[in-house]
Amino acid sequence: MRAHAKLTLSLRVTGVRGDGYHLLDAEMVTLDVHDRLTVWPSDTTELTAVGPYADGVPLDATNLVARALELAGRTARVQIDKQIPHGGGLGGGSTDAAAMLRWAGWAPTPQALVLAATVGADVPYCLAGGRARVRGIGEIIDPLPPEHHTVTLVIPPLHVSTPAVYQAWDHLGGPTADGPNDLEPAAVHLYPELDLWRTKIAEATGTAPTLAGSGATWFLRGEHEEALAALRSEGAHVIVTHTVP
Repeated sequence: MRAHAKLTLSLRVTGVRGDGYHLLDAEMVTLDVHDRLTVWPSDTTELTAVGPYADGVPLDATNLVARALELAGRTARVQIDKQIPHGGGLGGGSTDAAAMLRWAGWAPTPQALVLAATVGADVPYCLAGGRARVRGIGEIIDPLPPEHHTVTLVIPPLHVSTPAVYQAWDHLGGPTADGPNDLEPAAVHLYPELDLWRTKIAEATGTAPTLAGSGATWFLRGEHEEALAALRSEGAHVIVTHTVP
């Protein structure tokens, strides 16, 4: 099965629930870059990971694939071919979990989306896919007309903690960004290296990038691979991809 990455084009934090979960209003799209999952029915759940981004993928019960299988009441042997860089906010773990829910027969019904959110906030969107407006804590999915775009992703060699970025957003008083992503100021405040990468990307392309969700991925509309080639020598992943329906 293919498990496609997601990209958060815009994100507004609209409030905080009583239980501490943040409420969002975001636009997300599905990208062509994808993991590949091979599944064999089994009496127990066993995970293996291969591919260029397999290092660091947990293979125990904390993996979102294992959690999705548990939610669906299924067990399986799963090989995850990791083609989506992890730790960059592209939803690699969430889309793998959503693929397992589809394998178990789940469809993106309102009830299924609420349950999927218990595995991870991005799992409901990844279960639905396509271009969509995402609200609530990630469980309210409103489909939008598909649009085809080429995007260039730059994933710096650093890991950003999504919970830590939300905590920083709270600590800073809930800033609203000048650009399309309210989490960008908090992420850059918490991880100053992100600002250095933003500057490098802007200088190389002449265009200011946008942070994808909580980061660490920066993205630009259009194809900028040649202009950004030098950043690979500094450890960044540069990926040109396309949105898909």
